[in-house]
Amino acid sequence: MRTDITAGQTSDYLGFDMVMDDNLPEPRVLLADRGYDADRIRKTMNDRDILTQILMRKTRKMRVGVDHGLYRLCNMAERCFNLLKNARRVATRYDKTAESDLAFIDITSIRIWVRHLST
Repeated sequence: MRTDITAGQTSDYLGFDMVMDDNLPEPRVLLADRGYDADRIRKTMNDRDILTQILMRKTRKMRVGVDHGLYRLCNMAERCFNLLKNARRVATRYDKTAESDLAFIDITSIRIWVRHLST
């Protein structure tokens, strides 16, 4: 898992570029919400032979389908974010610096992971 912080007014496209430019293992599928529905993102993923499952924006002229069975896996990611936000310190961003905020997000993620392993 990779975590990073962008400014509140930053578009999802910048977050996408930050993650995809990193030297993480090559994904096989990209599951994303409407915030990532851009022709540039779809073309980049198609050039890298990555299956994209991105819900369309309502204003999209050229309609693109999505496999709803595969897209349901996004629910797991959303649940992970919900568990992270249950940690009050993460949800309210008490920490003054981005480094300490990211560190606490990592600690909370590890705590969730260990709790998941023990069940």
